[in-house]
Amino acid sequence: MLRNFLLFSVLQSSVALAQINPSFISGETTGPLAFLNYGLGQDRLGGAKMTYLDSNIVVKVIDSVGNDYKIELSKNHVAYLPKVNFKRDSLNRSFNYFLTGSWKVYGDEKYDYVTVSLDERLPYRSIQQINPARIVVDVFGVTSNSNWITQLSSVKEIKNTWYEQIEDDVFRIYIELKHNQHWGYFISYEEKKLVIRVKRQPSILLLSKLKVAVDAGHGGENMGAAGVKSKVEEKNYTLKFAKELKKALKNEKANVFMTREKDTTLSMVERTEMLRNWDPDFLISIHLNSSGKDTIRGVSTYYRYIGFRPLTQFILKRMQELGLKEYGNVGSFNFSLSGPTEYPNCLVEVAFLSNRQDEKRILNPAFHKAVALKIVSGIKDWLRSLKN
Repeated sequence: MLRNFLLFSVLQSSVALAQINPSFISGETTGPLAFLNYGLGQDRLGGAKMTYLDSNIVVKVIDSVGNDYKIELSKNHVAYLPKVNFKRDSLNRSFNYFLTGSWKVYGDEKYDYVTVSLDERLPYRSIQQINPARIVVDVFGVTSNSNWITQLSSVKEIKNTWYEQIEDDVFRIYIELKHNQHWGYFISYEEKKLVIRVKRQPSILLLSKLKVAVDAGHGGENMGAAGVKSKVEEKNYTLKFAKELKKALKNEKANVFMTREKDTTLSMVERTEMLRNWDPDFLISIHLNSSGKDTIRGVSTYYRYIGFRPLTQFILKRMQELGLKEYGNVGSFNFSLSGPTEYPNCLVEVAFLSNRQDEKRILNPAFHKAVALKIVSGIKDWLRSLKN
């Protein structure tokens, strides 16, 4: 009874303080694919993203800047959340002290899982590490009370799990993988339990046994770039390349999913949710590049997360066999379809529509087929490089 009375008194005091001095607003994330940005910097792809978040994550708003709210993640960390992804609540949370609880590490017929009990659905971010391959998840605003981690023999991809309290209110989860290649993971909540779902490396690394998603960039109202001489629209030619890629993958007996097969308007959220539902083993997104300087040309591949880089490197190497100039292998790329952590993904910018030499090749149907075959060769090189 005394403990309940003290807790009630503390809660009353916190509510009264918030009413007298409302230094912050408490609320939750809302909407599909809510995300946090590191800062207020912008480019044509938006600000640098810290992470995507599940819905109903508890957040503490401490300032308003344009279309974003400034979020206090912990004593020493802030981020920025789009206002459209925030809903205010009336709970007047104090945000004083949250604890972690017990862990469970286990597997089912398809995935491995790490679950961590928490007092609240709190914000997090994740990074991929290589050599050794690890998933690292920081949970903000929480202090460890995790006194046991139960690990079951049903796991197949997770090698080790542990944690560090790297700051008083930042809890770091380590998940070491058995294979060098990252195959993806998904972070969400079940009630107040943090769930990290880890994808296993396929047992057979052959295209005939894999699910491959192919995305034709742009479409419908989103025309993309235009040819410097021909004025052709990027959306139509990304679809031509994507259809040839589908054929080449089907010849390898792969299970192929296309985000679009006609001139359809699809938002990035719609594409991402579509891909999440289909759950591919990896994604190839096809685009055509453009520059304000007509002398710039060449092929490039893109990734956001370091653990997904190898696929993009093998594809770029094969694409250069077509005699295309190398424009580069670009990491930390802030493209929406490079954002999901659930599966390896590679954005291919085939060539520049703004360069006459590249444009001439882009218009040639024989080049569409040649590009598709080189992408498939790059994928096969990548699969051969992996060890079970």
